[in-house]
Amino acid sequence: MKNSSTISCSVMTAEKHEANHVIHKLPSGDSPYVRAKYSQLVEKDLDGAVVLFWEAINAGDRVDSALKDMAVVMKQLDRAEEAIEVIKSFRDRCSKQAQESLDNVLIDLYKKCGKLDEQIELLKQKLRIIGQGEVFNGKPTKTARSHGKKFQVTVKQETSRILGNLGWAYMQLTNYTAAEVVYRKAQEIDPDANKACNLCLCLIKQERYDEASSVLEEVMLGILPGSDDSKSRHRSEELLNQIEAYKSTTFALPSKGLSFEDTFVGGLDQLMNNWNPVRSRRLPIFEEIISHRDQLAC
Repeated sequence: MKNSSTISCSVMTAEKHEANHVIHKLPSGDSPYVRAKYSQLVEKDLDGAVVLFWEAINAGDRVDSALKDMAVVMKQLDRAEEAIEVIKSFRDRCSKQAQESLDNVLIDLYKKCGKLDEQIELLKQKLRIIGQGEVFNGKPTKTARSHGKKFQVTVKQETSRILGNLGWAYMQLTNYTAAEVVYRKAQEIDPDANKACNLCLCLIKQERYDEASSVLEEVMLGILPGSDDSKSRHRSEELLNQIEAYKSTTFALPSKGLSFEDTFVGGLDQLMNNWNPVRSRRLPIFEEIISHRDQLAC
């Protein structure tokens, strides 16, 4: 017979195990996926978690979540290149509802690996999906989670977020003309202080300092959402100092030309028409895109 101390120890172990499941919001059971999450979140054994996620995928155990979570863990282990290939190879085993989340993980992995062209193409693809009305599986909002809290994201907010990421990718390619157009579109849809600062930087790089100051003014005056954030205020002050410094120089920084293809421009145009069905004329941002494109074609 088991003595009382052994029974007490077993009870305490079971209670601790149950507490970990509650604290880390782990699913119940003892399947490969559950063990993988336990290894990832409780034991902090990321290498072990990858092995168990593989086991879950091969066993058909919560494949949608297992593939996405494994790719995230691989990124933490600096195995981003491998994670990209894993998603590409196994995403056909996942449901249609999981594809959007997998695309978001892929975008982060491309960014981690410096694969800017692939990142840009996938971001454009996501914008086309929005233009076709297929984002969020046809629903007007989706539930997202950040720092353990759930919140609703609208189609406009998602579009502005994707455009912001696209603008940043163009900036990494020093294509400040394209980045400017994209950031202006993002601000037109759902403005905030962070994207305003990025737009300001695009204009600085093109030596358009008065326009940059005008964009920055909305942050300095606290007009835009996020203007009261300490990081935004600090960054806007740094940008203002850059503008003042650059105004006294004549050094011209290079900027690559705009290279949006017609289908991408058409997709954005369609998107805005869907949001503004009573407006028949093109929005100024599209005139700007086409103007840049036509000038470069001459």
